[in-house]
Amino acid sequence: MADGFKRVFTDAPWEKKVGYCRVLKAGDHVYVTSTAAVENGKTFAPGNGYEQAKKCFEIISDSLAKIDVPLSKVVRTRMFVTDISKWQEYGRAHAEFFSEHPPTTSMLEVKGID
Repeated sequence: MADGFKRVFTDAPWEKKVGYCRVLKAGDHVYVTSTAAVENGKTFAPGNGYEQAKKCFEIISDSLAKIDVPLSKVVRTRMFVTDISKWQEYGRAHAEFFSEHPPTTSMLEVKGID
């Protein structure tokens, strides 16, 4: 933390290629990059919105834990989804991680995530 920041990496191949970290703590603020349901370079649980959302929240939760930040401190989430008709699946996963300390949230359908 020589520069005053704490960074968490997940060894996703894109982190080094693109030049980013999963989580960055700067003073009292913590920033989390967008997270996709990818495992070993491949889409995790294709077609299963619940499992994909759950995987994303696990990656985020594990990354925050590395800097001792519990999910109860998360104040906002944004979910970018490619099939809004599966909103209940994504929402179910979100509730499993955040229902005790709900943040504000948005769920937005996007054309694609590559």
